[in-house]
Amino acid sequence: MGSRFPPDKINLRLILVTGKTKEFIFTPSDSAADIAQHIFDDWPQEWADEGVSKAEILRLIYQGRFLHGNVTLGALQLPLGRTTVMHLVPRENLPEPSSPDQILKSKERRSRCCSSSCSIL
Repeated sequence: MGSRFPPDKINLRLILVTGKTKEFIFTPSDSAADIAQHIFDDWPQEWADEGVSKAEILRLIYQGRFLHGNVTLGALQLPLGRTTVMHLVPRENLPEPSSPDQILKSKERRSRCCSSSCSIL
């Protein structure tokens, strides 16, 4: 049974916050910024109510993470000739990535029950 997508391309099913979806075909060399620009330039008619003012605020979310503009679909090792689902959201700035040191410090702060001289008898 053959795929309806070219075997060397990636079919992206994009989901808006409103739940509306649309599928687009991209190459592994396309970056998140390229995709955002293409979507903005070819904004689907059925998404007219969700239009944005510029491509730069469109953000892709894949597996719970915002994709930075220079990340390519190939770098994500997405399967060729198959459909991958991502969310598309308008957002001016991306959250700062958390370093392992910041996460550890945050956990240490939460684990302190009182002063540094706390002891269990």
